[in-house]
Amino acid sequence: MKVIELARAAGVTGETVRHYTREGLLHPSRDPDNGYQRYAHRDLERLRFVQRARTLGFSVAEIRDILAHADQGDSPCPLVRDLLASRLPEIRARIHELEALAARMEQALSAWKAMPDGTPDGHSLCRLIESFPEPLGDTTADASPDAPAKKETP
Repeated sequence: MKVIELARAAGVTGETVRHYTREGLLHPSRDPDNGYQRYAHRDLERLRFVQRARTLGFSVAEIRDILAHADQGDSPCPLVRDLLASRLPEIRARIHELEALAARMEQALSAWKAMPDGTPDGHSLCRLIESFPEPLGDTTADASPDAPAKKETP
């Protein structure tokens, strides 16, 4: 199969197939006549496996490790269980953080309903955000400039 044929069969884009190929999750052969990548039915099975693993929250690197175990004839199941068992508490904590963020956003929207829009005047940038209470000492800005503030953990 060509890239686009594999992509259609799996319900993904050609770029997704190329990405997973670059990441080493798929192993196409080369067509000797034109040099195009050719994918076998096993690549379709692997691609479907990758999609399932992604829906469970596995990263590309983790999937690569899982596939490497399987390719070596070792059961990746213990690794899979361990990865999910360690990830679940992190996900639950993140959900808690997001619920707290949603509550702060609802609080802000409610408080801002009656507030007029303001124009930056050199002392004020946005009256709405500036009217919101200062964060407590337990929050810091994430290293990413686009990330919301998050709670520090010891």
